Formats: sequence, C-alpha cells, structure tokens
Amino acid sequence: MAASAWWRDFQLEGGILHVRKTGARVPVEPGVIGECLAWLRFYLDVELERRAHSPSGPRIWFAPDRPRPWYLIWPVLQLAGLRITDTPDEADLAMFFEDATDGDPPSGPRPTINGRCSDTSKTAVAAAFERASGRAIAVDPRSHDGPMVEKGEANGVHDGRVVEGPCEPVAGKAYQRLVDNLAPDGMVEDLRCPTINGEIAAVFLKRRPVDARFANANAAVRRLEPDAVFSKQERELIARFCKELGLDWGGLDVLRDRRDGEIWIVDANKTDMGPPTALPLADKLSTTRAIAARFRHYCDALITDASGDAA
Repeated sequence: MAASAWWRDFQLEGGILHVRKTGARVPVEPGVIGECLAWLRFYLDVELERRAHSPSGPRIWFAPDRPRPWYLIWPVLQLAGLRITDTPDEADLAMFFEDATDGDPPSGPRPTINGRCSDTSKTAVAAAFERASGRAIAVDPRSHDGPMVEKGEANGVHDGRVVEGPCEPVAGKAYQRLVDNLAPDGMVEDLRCPTINGEIAAVFLKRRPVDARFANANAAVRRLEPDAVFSKQERELIARFCKELGLDWGGLDVLRDRRDGEIWIVDANKTDMGPPTALPLADKLSTTRAIAARFRHYCDALITDASGDAA
C-alpha cells in the first residue's frame, strides 16, 4: 500500500515549492528543509516497518481523494495493516477524505468514516463546540469589546491574527474569543488531539513563541497521555463535540485558558497532518503505532456491526 508517486504533487520553481492540489506556495528556507528531512526519516521508517509485514486487514476506499504520506491517516494505515482500495466495490469501509472545508461525503452501503462530517469551517466548529459545551467561542466583532481572534473560515490557512473590537467583520473570516494559553515562560501552548470515534488517541503539546501564535511551525512538541491532560468531564465534552460535528476521525486544536482552566476547541480537521515534525522520531513511531492499534480496532468494530445489521 505504498503511496504512488507522491512527489508529483509538488513543483519546485524559483525557490518556491508549489503544491499542485491546493495551490499553496512554500518558500524553500532552511527551517522548511529541516522539517522536510525530519518527515522523510519518519516516512522511510514507516515504509520499512510496512514492508516487514504483509497487510491483510480491512480494505478502505477513500473518496474523493487518496491520502498522501504527510497526512496522519497514512502512516496509521501502514502500521495498522489496513489496505487502500482503488474502487468502492472492493472496500469493506469508506472514508470521506478531502482537504476542502466543506463537501459531499461518498454514498453507498458500506460504513463510511466521517460520513456526516461535511463542514469543518470555523463557524461550524464554533457552533458544534457551543452545542457540546454550552459555552460560546464565537464572538460578534461588531459588539465585542477588546481583543479577539480573526481567522479564515477554511482549514489549514494559518492566517489568524489578534484584532481589537468592536470592528466590522471581513468577508470569509470567523471571529473567536482570545484564549489565554500563554505559559509562564512566554510561550503559547496548543493541545493537538487526534481523535477516533470521539476518543482522544494521543495529545501533542505544541509550543511556539507568542509572536508566532498562529504559525504552523513549532518550537517544541512532546507527547502526553490524554488522561493526564484532560479530566473525565473534559473527555466527555470532546466526545460530544466530535458527535456534533460528525467527526469520526480527525484532529482537534484544543486550548486551555490559564485564567479559568477551561478548555476550548478552536479548530477541527478531518485530514490532519502528522505526527508533528518537531516530535522526536522515537515518539513519532511509538505514537503512530498506538493510534494505529486503536484505529484498527475501530475499523474492525464498524465492519462487525455492519455485518450484524445486514444479517
């Protein structure tokens, strides 16, 4: 189940790496090169581990897009012994997989992972969080007095900035309360949480300088155990949120406000990348193996339940 010619997704021109699928343009700088090399080492280790075992698990059809190696689901599939099929007729399961913020999940008789997750815009995420928690992360920029976060509705744009309200909203932007996630040493801390069927499979503590609060690069990342980070009530809240959003598989960005200790889900992505490049290699591999085991169990259960329903 090796990825086929994934390097064709990119074009290097004039010191700029162009991503054909999304149109993103990434300057080739020393930091970017270092991240690419760290990712490549992880990719090669996963490939070696995959080749040492013949995958024989359930077959998954991804639609409309096939995952590339930089998405977290790809190494998880390799280490779980799961197989990607080219057609739905061969599949035991389907998975709605598309970078677009909104879209139409594939239809068919087989169980579909993320089959209800058609909208991951910031507005949809905020609404799902409010239904799950009873607390509003979204604010009205026309009436909000003080600092707030302005960010694009689409996933993966990393264009957030702090603005002062009240102000007129900008088309295509969402507005959220500014969560105080500043650590005592002046770094901001985000909790990236891959989830499977509403359960947190791992927690990545991501740290960045405050002036790079909304950047994609991290100064440091370490893995934490979900039970050590979130209370039982918080884990139940996260499960309710995933159910509200229809997110069976995906990554959540969770912030803990140092002023009152409350957690806030500020973003969700059904095609999250990972594990984070700044995570040490040994932790990348052990975490991916743990997530793979949980995802394999989830897929097996979906197939068993579907077989029981069909009987």
